[in-house]
Amino acid sequence: MTVAPKIVILDYGSGNVNSAAHALERAGASVSLSDDPAQVAAADGLVVPGVGAFAAVMEALLAKRAGAMIERRLAGGRAVLGICVGLQVMFESGDENGVVTTGLGQWPGTVTSLPASRLPHMGWSRVHAASGSRLLEGLDGERFYFVHSYGCLTDPAADLGESKLFRAPLMSWAHYGADFVAAVENGPLTATQFHPEKSGEAGSKLFTNWLATL
Repeated sequence: MTVAPKIVILDYGSGNVNSAAHALERAGASVSLSDDPAQVAAADGLVVPGVGAFAAVMEALLAKRAGAMIERRLAGGRAVLGICVGLQVMFESGDENGVVTTGLGQWPGTVTSLPASRLPHMGWSRVHAASGSRLLEGLDGERFYFVHSYGCLTDPAADLGESKLFRAPLMSWAHYGADFVAAVENGPLTATQFHPEKSGEAGSKLFTNWLATL
């Protein structure tokens, strides 16, 4: 009998958690919503959702001391998946109309406005998977659903480099006005700019892929 992996969706006031919970359950997970540090630490996987402004999400995360909870999991090699602004806050900072907010600093780079004539970027875009991606295995070139006006336009893997002791993150990309980071795979820390829970069969496959890595 296969035991369903236990997933906690971090409860810090972000909207749009129900659709993510239902999608993860369809992929075979047992899902709960919590901000309890013990439950967050014990889960097989932690999902950090995010909608709205970078600064507002960071304020809400800090109010829950979520940065420490995320850091504790990552230090122990425990899986974390960020979605949408949940990806953005993993970078060093976010610049919204000239207001710079410090992020969680897991990766170098600043989240800035997409250089497109029409914002937000709302709809389906093709994602070009990194070579060797486990998250996007079997999904290279598939379309996923995006809703955002900001993104990371630089490559944190290039800034971090790689050595015998350190493997650079795997970066997957999409395009809207410019190339931007669509997904990152960095050991136990994984994140997507798009919404897997709104991306139909491709999103379901992505969740299945992620759960298989736990």
